[in-house]
Amino acid sequence: MPEPLTNTDMKDFKINNKGSKRLFKNPLLESLTRTYFLVPVCFYYLISVALIIYTLWFSLVSFISIIGIFILGALLFTLVEYLIHRYIFHFDAKTEKEEKLQYNIHGVHHEFPRDKDRLVMPPVLSVIIAFLFFLVFITIFASKGMVLFAGFSAGYSNYLLIHYFVHARKPPANFLKFFWTHHSLHHYHSVDTAFSVSFPFWDYLYGNMPSKDKTKHIDKKD
Repeated sequence: MPEPLTNTDMKDFKINNKGSKRLFKNPLLESLTRTYFLVPVCFYYLISVALIIYTLWFSLVSFISIIGIFILGALLFTLVEYLIHRYIFHFDAKTEKEEKLQYNIHGVHHEFPRDKDRLVMPPVLSVIIAFLFFLVFITIFASKGMVLFAGFSAGYSNYLLIHYFVHARKPPANFLKFFWTHHSLHHYHSVDTAFSVSFPFWDYLYGNMPSKDKTKHIDKKD
């Protein structure tokens, strides 16, 4: 049985590209921390499609408006992704309890970045968070809020796919390699930079990119 977690600052982790770690002694809680990535990917794509069909079927929003709002929703997700990763997953943990919480929600991913079972958020937690966003969107924007959430959901699935393949597959020999390189900066160079996964524009905009002279060699060994 794997050793229980230890409270360690993410900056001090010795990255292990093989293996995993048990977070909870309770088998049910432990199982909830592990998810096959296609489950949430398919679920949120289906939610997105269902909401678009619903708004079209009942003529709640015009087709042209749907296109624009959908794209806006997908872009909005990339900003939310960046903010959550930067300010929640990497909050300044000062006490032992805070370090333990941070390790459970994100630190274990930094210590074992290629653990395929922990490359997506547990579905139970993601559904709760998604439902809260849905309520906010429809409360503020009514029918258009459903379209906004459809784009938001699709953006989340896009992020999940990118994040999974960046960690689980070798980088391709084309322009998509950019995503692999960018996220490697965050994991293997500096945990305080390159927070965005699906839309690195936010890192450039908010000045979260490491200096070029320090990123010539990214140590990413198997």
